[in-house]
Amino acid sequence: MTARAVRIRSGQGAGGSWELASSAPHPRLRPGVMGYRGIRLAMTRPRRRLETPIGATTLLLGFDQPVRISRAGRPPDTLVSVYCGPTTTPAVGEHGGRISGMEVLLAPWAAFTLFGTPQHELVNRTLDPDDLPHPLATPLSELAAALAALPGWEERFGLLDEVVGRWWEAGTPCAERVARAWSLLVRTGGAIPVPRLAEEVGWSVRHLENRFREQIGLGPKAAARVLRMQRARRLLAAGQSAAETAALCGFYDQAHLSGEFKAMTGCTPREFTQARRLPAAVSPAADRLGGEATSLVLPHRPADWSGPGAHFSKTRRAG
Repeated sequence: MTARAVRIRSGQGAGGSWELASSAPHPRLRPGVMGYRGIRLAMTRPRRRLETPIGATTLLLGFDQPVRISRAGRPPDTLVSVYCGPTTTPAVGEHGGRISGMEVLLAPWAAFTLFGTPQHELVNRTLDPDDLPHPLATPLSELAAALAALPGWEERFGLLDEVVGRWWEAGTPCAERVARAWSLLVRTGGAIPVPRLAEEVGWSVRHLENRFREQIGLGPKAAARVLRMQRARRLLAAGQSAAETAALCGFYDQAHLSGEFKAMTGCTPREFTQARRLPAAVSPAADRLGGEATSLVLPHRPADWSGPGAHFSKTRRAG
């Protein structure tokens, strides 16, 4: 058996310790299975993280402590393992400071293949993965327990390849034209118009929209919004001005960018970039996509906190 490449980073300080492991899935699973991460946090105080919409779905197989996930307009979910479907709205995840598990990052069409569920039923939702059907019908809590029992990250990544590979072979294939349309959207950062996208894959706009919602979750226009915003966050985090970012990403103007940013991240571009510069705001375990600005580690919230994520406070108290 050929040894796999595993990257492990770790650190320790007054606030606790952390370890992050990452590895590429087996080539037969790519590009649908985008990446694997192993996470271990042992912090001295609770931790809060703002998660923004990304062009991927996430399966977290937790080993021990639960995560509380709040999203505006929905009751909070408290789960050890979490499936997060396609989203257009931000969420805040909170835990007591200790968390460990394995994360599988999926292209949305690959999630359809693995679970067979119409993806529009999962938009802006977080679920216990055991509530999702999948081809082998084995409870995912059993997979999480098996992963936790293994001695190291390399063995865990190997087991993920084995199990996900069996799901993949037994799953419902995604339409090739849907995967191609998604790839075109990703490649253009959401800039390709929907009529042209339909023309590129040889479908009518209506047929593309129907199949896209089934197998991606979002319609092509909404998916383009997410990918455009993802690119905007990346540019802003790299130092581009809001005006330059608006022009490069195809927004009408800076006000259009600001409105979309607020709707999809819960804060303004200025608040997001300022919060990313705070010492506690970004850690190696924060961003779900390599090279992207997807997340903010939020300060422990005082009663009068008014920064990013503050609009979730009513949801949290109501829970």
